[in-house]
Amino acid sequence: MITPAVLISACSGMILSTSSRLGRVVDRVRSLSDKLEELAPKPGADIKERQAIIFAQLDKLTSRARILQRSMVAFYLATGMFVATSVAIGVVAVIPSTPHYNLVPIVVGLLGACFLFYGSILLIFEARLALSTVHAEMDYTWRLTTRVAPADLVEQYKPHFVHFRSRK
Repeated sequence: MITPAVLISACSGMILSTSSRLGRVVDRVRSLSDKLEELAPKPGADIKERQAIIFAQLDKLTSRARILQRSMVAFYLATGMFVATSVAIGVVAVIPSTPHYNLVPIVVGLLGACFLFYGSILLIFEARLALSTVHAEMDYTWRLTTRVAPADLVEQYKPHFVHFRSRK
């Protein structure tokens, strides 16, 4: 009965972490929305480029929010399965021994582990998507900086491209 309790604790940590990540996505969407409203009345090529970057980020943030929501559901389901596993262990201990009932806690526990694993995989995808938005923002900032910084300073520093990321 201790194993489901430990896994319930693990799920609660994942739920708190995922909830925090979702909150940060919501804050970022609100921030970008405000920035977009601020840029709307201003004309110019630089403004259009910035608006395109914001739209691309909003698209990725929408995907991130959906992935985070799915992972939260998976973690809540895993928590429920681990609670059900604890209950099933207790019920199997109380009822007269029947070999068929002994499998119930095992099956329910394995389902909970599968949900925990699925939620973790979703968080890996979400983290990769978050990193791609950071890279896009850094690339934009680099391009902007190279336009306004003195040429000798720009020559001193070259962008650091990650070897597995394509340059667009």
